Amino acid sequence: MGIADKAKNAAEDLAGKAKEVVGDVTNNDELKAEGKKDQATSSVKDAGENVKDAFKK
Repeated sequence: MGIADKAKNAAEDLAGKAKEVVGDVTNNDELKAEGKKDQATSSVKDAGENVKDAFKK
């Protein structure tokens, strides 16, 4: 996994967490759900990159 990919995934996860918190504080269920979706997307990308790395070895 490239460093740039790790940074993008970490940034997406962090942004998702922030959206979730803001959505929770403002009682905005749509924003909260979007934050959770962003975090899940980041996790899936991380898993995919880890699989690629495993096959490179």
